[in-house]
Amino acid sequence: MARALTHKQIWTAIDALAAEHGMSASGLAKAAGLDPTTFNKSKRVAVNGKERWPSTESISKILNATNASIDEFVALIGPKRQPKPRLIPLIGFAQAGKAGYFDDAGFPAGSGWDEIAFPDVGDEHAYVLEISGDSMLPIYRDGDRIVVSPAQPPRRGDRVVVKTTGGEVMAKHLIRASSQRVELRSFNKEYEDRVIQTSEIEFVHRIVWASQ
Repeated sequence: MARALTHKQIWTAIDALAAEHGMSASGLAKAAGLDPTTFNKSKRVAVNGKERWPSTESISKILNATNASIDEFVALIGPKRQPKPRLIPLIGFAQAGKAGYFDDAGFPAGSGWDEIAFPDVGDEHAYVLEISGDSMLPIYRDGDRIVVSPAQPPRRGDRVVVKTTGGEVMAKHLIRASSQRVELRSFNKEYEDRVIQTSEIEFVHRIVWASQ
């Protein structure tokens, strides 16, 4: 006999979907055009202790915002074993544009990296960048750390790290990518969106997690 979905499973799937796209639950709600507090822990249980369930409309909106299918969402439901931590290379965001930190394949290289323990994200070449300054507000703040995966193909709407052949490194929303150019939207409205020819790009890597 099939078991009904539980309250915990649905909320776990929402949290997992947010994490897969480098967002907190409130960040996911905001990206979907919902009130940022929609998925807050305090909103999941009423004052009288009764469980609150997310609406089908809110789930539809977060799937649309992340370009995820209902099958992908369902796959996030249910207990999962926590991945074992491993050491992942870490550098400051400003350092990433300098020579010697990435090899020709766009993977971390050289001896200038620090290391931090982090759950395995299924990519042996994953790395961490530490944000400095306020150019990425309100998404990322000074001191935030983002985990970047070269192995996971970036999709439209993803947050990505882009490095150009000129050594410029930036984090943006991926709007569109074609064989000729890549269109990017800035997190901070004070900074211009970018359109870069693919011939001028060394790599586009997907951001899979952020400390926020």
